[in-house]
Amino acid sequence: MLHKVSLDQLFVLDIETVPCVGCHDELNDMLRLLWEHKCHALRREKGWHSSAADVTEMPDHLHPSSLFEQAGIYAEFGKVVCISVGCFFFDKEEERWRFRVKSFADHDEKTMLRDFAALLARKPNYLLCAHNGKEFDFPYLGRRLLINGLQLPPQLDVAGKKPWEINHLDTMELWKFGDRKSFTSLALLAAMFGIPTPKDDISGADVARVYYNEKDLPRIVHYCQKDIITTARVLQKFRGDEPFGDEAVVYADEVAAVMRRV
Repeated sequence: MLHKVSLDQLFVLDIETVPCVGCHDELNDMLRLLWEHKCHALRREKGWHSSAADVTEMPDHLHPSSLFEQAGIYAEFGKVVCISVGCFFFDKEEERWRFRVKSFADHDEKTMLRDFAALLARKPNYLLCAHNGKEFDFPYLGRRLLINGLQLPPQLDVAGKKPWEINHLDTMELWKFGDRKSFTSLALLAAMFGIPTPKDDISGADVARVYYNEKDLPRIVHYCQKDIITTARVLQKFRGDEPFGDEAVVYADEVAAVMRRV
């Protein structure tokens, strides 16, 4: 089935998200109240149940200000700071697949999303591929586009479509083989397939700190790019292909207007 998918008609992507503001105290009154409501559900998920008669003191890690560290994973309370996109192309001279990488990163989320959506709109027939994309990246992007008053590109305009009419690829879903009970990280899949991954100096849990405290967006971009390269290699393994090597990766900032030719 995967061999019917043209690699050169595919965008592999990953996003990095952070809370919408640097700390809980910076939320406006309405969002602070709504975050309090959200925290009730988060506490229940963590096994904390309270009632009017309960006098047990709430643990510090369950207070709204502490839970706000997780806000970046919710499109209503977070924002996108980086989108990395990759695409395969066949090098006829070298007779092998290569992989182009471009990142959209900006403190102005609306500008970044507009540029990203424009890329997708230019290639409406391209499919999207991500790890856990169907449950995170794709819906998150769609929601943030709408929140910013932007038009959905064809790939994310899925209202009214049946599940089998949405052909995007998700490497985590492919690994499940119908099993809905487990989450498998991209790092674990890479290890299972023998795909080398560099030791990252940050993880997804560090992104908000690096963004707000260290103000190091380029570091986040570098981390995000490594994820799409790994996702693309995992996809090749699912197809039974040999993954491309590091020398086959082309970065957009090294080749003029490379993504405009995609």
